[in-house]
Amino acid sequence: MNNLTIYIIGAGAIGKALAVFLKLENKNVILIRGSVDDQPAKNETIQIALADQTVSASIEVGTLSNISELNGIVVLTNKSFGNDQLSKSLRGKTGQSPIVVLQNGLGVEQSFIDNEFPEIYRCVLFATSQATSSTAVRFKPVAVSPIGTIKGSGSHLTTAVALLDNSHFRFKEVSEIKQIIWKKAIVNSVFNSVCPLLDIDNGIFHRNEKAQAIAKRIILECVAIANASGIALNAEEAIESLVMISKASDGQLISTLQDIKNRRPTEITTLNFSIASIAKHLGKEALVTETILLGELTLLKSELNQ
Repeated sequence: MNNLTIYIIGAGAIGKALAVFLKLENKNVILIRGSVDDQPAKNETIQIALADQTVSASIEVGTLSNISELNGIVVLTNKSFGNDQLSKSLRGKTGQSPIVVLQNGLGVEQSFIDNEFPEIYRCVLFATSQATSSTAVRFKPVAVSPIGTIKGSGSHLTTAVALLDNSHFRFKEVSEIKQIIWKKAIVNSVFNSVCPLLDIDNGIFHRNEKAQAIAKRIILECVAIANASGIALNAEEAIESLVMISKASDGQLISTLQDIKNRRPTEITTLNFSIASIAKHLGKEALVTETILLGELTLLKSELNQ
């Protein structure tokens, strides 16, 4: 099984960390830049700083235009706003290879469903990763990240989880992923709006009662929409998850704040705005006014910084 090639599309902080961890376990891994094309493959030594050690590995880094066939496991760690174009670029290259989406947000896998990829799996990330240079990353695990089936028979799920699981970045197989996706998307709607607007790290919610009170209001709004959509969620569980992640990633910057600081587009549209869109479809837009406002302010801050 270790002979299968793992193609990681998206050479950001999560993609780099995962590539190094897999390479250290002697797995075949190729890191593919999601936003760059027509460049020759090269080896890069990438360092990952953990809580108690720093590890590194030489990783083959390529571009999608120079790869004619992706035969193995295709893992997406790119920014989700690029999925429409990526799904078109991948057509005809992946064959029966399963797609594993390692992205936050609601509906991020839809482009791959629409383009009829046969096997699609979704991972809910419980880890934070922050680039400290072009070849160095600081990685903090929070909990084991679950992977479940979105489309297909699920026949590749066990193999995909076994290939991706490693001692630093843990994964597990779950039979039902949709509820987990919703809960994490709600929590991320808080992190990815409040932290950028306050220009502060993830630990704010366990350190500051006022910030946690704002988070609770957003979670209550979003849980109401999840429940109205047929997803049974408990607000207290979502709040507990938020505090757990806040403690585990204290000092780490959320991806949206990293993107704003680096003058890059953010993924806020798949978080606050996706929940707002679902609320509008249900005729319950008035229930998520604060969620929408925070999303709008975050998007505006992002646009002003580009």
